[in-house]
Amino acid sequence: MSTGDLEALLRVTAPGYVGEAPPDVAFGTTDTPVGRLTLAVTGRGVLACSYDDEHAVFLRVSRAIGSFIGPDPRRLDPVKRELEAYFAGRVRTFATQVDFQLVTGFTRTVMQMMLAVPYGSVTTYQEIAERIGRPQALHAVKNALTGNPVCIFAPCHRAVDSSGALGSYAGGVVAKEHLLSLEGLSPRPSGASDHTHA
Repeated sequence: MSTGDLEALLRVTAPGYVGEAPPDVAFGTTDTPVGRLTLAVTGRGVLACSYDDEHAVFLRVSRAIGSFIGPDPRRLDPVKRELEAYFAGRVRTFATQVDFQLVTGFTRTVMQMMLAVPYGSVTTYQEIAERIGRPQALHAVKNALTGNPVCIFAPCHRAVDSSGALGSYAGGVVAKEHLLSLEGLSPRPSGASDHTHA
């Protein structure tokens, strides 16, 4: 990381920072029952809701978008409130749109498929691969979901192995279990049969 990148990150994450103009990308963190999430929000919607630390997300956003990044409560607070309502069981569908600028091609297609999996439902990695017309791309689907930059809003936690095992998740298995339980699903132990369809 260059000195300039470090200085920019420290400047925009400082508690008293007030930019001269609203940033193109609002940037901050929020603590949740599944851990601290790093948020990035544009005028289009949530760009990042990530378990990665601020530094990693800041670099990814700045490299991909290259815009003015900084704190902006007008954009961040509504997203934080929606997450709080989701974890309190009051929200099942997010009003905030997802901005997929950090993903392209195959990964974007997989992420968009996850938006169609409703609250309280699961799908399998294999079903996703089949729906996008790539039934042999099971591992590519898993990798795309594990690298999801917009966790919870693009609900990759709702994808499981065909065996019923939870599979991987960017926030770890405990976070995935928590999210599925929150949505009224009983996570199955590894090897259990999975007959649930989205």
